[in-house]
Amino acid sequence: MPTRPVVSVCMAAYNGAQHIHEQLDSILAQLTEHDEVIIVDDGSTDGTREWLTNMRDPRVKVHFNASNLGYVRNFEKALGLSTGEIVMLSDQDDLWLPGRVDALVRALDGAEAVASNFSYFQGTPRKLEQLRLKQGTGGHRVRNLIRLWIGIIPYYGCAMAFRRTFIQSSLPFPPFLYETHDQWLAMLANVRGTMAHLELETLSRRLHANNTTPKTFRGIPTILKSRWMLSKAFVEAVKRRKGPRPA
Repeated sequence: MPTRPVVSVCMAAYNGAQHIHEQLDSILAQLTEHDEVIIVDDGSTDGTREWLTNMRDPRVKVHFNASNLGYVRNFEKALGLSTGEIVMLSDQDDLWLPGRVDALVRALDGAEAVASNFSYFQGTPRKLEQLRLKQGTGGHRVRNLIRLWIGIIPYYGCAMAFRRTFIQSSLPFPPFLYETHDQWLAMLANVRGTMAHLELETLSRRLHANNTTPKTFRGIPTILKSRWMLSKAFVEAVKRRKGPRPA
């Protein structure tokens, strides 16, 4: 029998052949035989699909999309396929640091969601990407929500973990959500008052030209459109604040 809750790792893959094997190695080294890695490939054309097809680890469950869904809906699909009591998100090109899984599981004792800190390699992060979460501030709901809406709190899906009950409340994603699924998850957790912050660095993010996170100023119209989307997401989160919770 597992000595801790069963963990599901949800990874959205797309043209990640160059780095996905390193990331998967760093993940599998921390999982037990009872855990699972859900990988949903979004129509890769660079050899990722062929490499995933040849995976022989029984913990790795690969799904291939018939058409490209985009990263938000790809993560949504992966979350819906997960079965573990603890669910963690993963990008395809980072590296999980030793002890990450156990640290996040411990941090979920008394919380539905946890966000951790992380380091970087192969590049220099922007100033906003160097912001840090502080231990014990997960319960500062109003402050966290304001900082989230402004865009000055480091909530990244790749550094988060959730309880199954929370995932049930977060799905389906709002239909208008076209980017930043991690902000939706963090917003819902803060609205529900079930977010924890972990100061520990639990992974190292690889910085390269194809990262989803924008590298430059996006322009006022784009920023205003994003803030309007987050405002609508907040209204939806309030509607879901009383969803299923741990027993």
